[in-house]
Amino acid sequence: MVTIVVATTSDPASINPAYALLAMPGWLPVPAPSLLQQGIKSFANKNVRFLQHDKGIVEEDDLDRRWEEATGEAVDEVIFFSKHTAVSNRPALTVHPIGVPHLREGDVPPQGGRPGWAAPPDPRIGPWLRLLKKLAQSHNLVPEFEITLEGTHHGPITIKPTMFLEIGSTDEYWKRQDAAKVIALLVWEGLGLGGGAAVGKWGREDERNKVLLGIGGGHYAPRHMDIVMKEGVWVGHLLSGYSLPMEDPSQSKENGNTDGIGGTWRQSIKVAIEATKSAFPGGDVLAHLDHKSFKGWQKNAITAYLGELSIKIGKPNDFI
Repeated sequence: MVTIVVATTSDPASINPAYALLAMPGWLPVPAPSLLQQGIKSFANKNVRFLQHDKGIVEEDDLDRRWEEATGEAVDEVIFFSKHTAVSNRPALTVHPIGVPHLREGDVPPQGGRPGWAAPPDPRIGPWLRLLKKLAQSHNLVPEFEITLEGTHHGPITIKPTMFLEIGSTDEYWKRQDAAKVIALLVWEGLGLGGGAAVGKWGREDERNKVLLGIGGGHYAPRHMDIVMKEGVWVGHLLSGYSLPMEDPSQSKENGNTDGIGGTWRQSIKVAIEATKSAFPGGDVLAHLDHKSFKGWQKNAITAYLGELSIKIGKPNDFI
């Protein structure tokens, strides 16, 4: 099984961490002819494969499947380097799962993916977020850079456990070499390429088998972040409020009756649960709600629907 790391030359926040990673020992070119014809270069280091292309980072779909078909190597996970944009322009290093589970069939995803799809979230997301903070602190990027999760969003399409590692949030910070070095070190140490133990590999026998599925809140998931930053916590998909479209017919607000509440919120929750379960075989997926972000009728409806799906709602201490 191999891990695929992907970067694009079209984005300095993607290619600079890639160059920093490739400058570390052990990399060798391993051309995959069918992919090379499509403009995708590839390199190998132990069980890691690095892929470089020149399109937008969300534009190259199915790289996991395409690598398997081109080489016969089974892919275990996919990690993307990318820039992050934000209205605040605040410098940030972010980690997040991908998908657009709330979009309806026929919708055009604005940043890749497929309506109603979410990739399995890479189990390393929680452990690597904590490692990222340590590395950023040791390289004096904190407090200048915020270290944060993001909610599940955008493509490209993959079917293997996936995460994005991003540098934000303006051109000045996308080009920061110290930030690129920290992202490269995260992958180097996190995958055990330097000889140490890899970080964040899920195992069925893991003593802590509770997995947080975040529901509600803003894009940066502050309520969920408070828990995920604690040692030993696993995290799956994170559905921010915008990924839970709920229509508000007055007759559906009573008694937890969800039948009349339109919108794709049920689809989004179900897809996120299924993808998270597939990424954490043997895990106990618990929903963690950002209660303050919901109106009463919304919380009642979501709670009732989670019950229908046999998903328990966890309190902070349940994940620790």
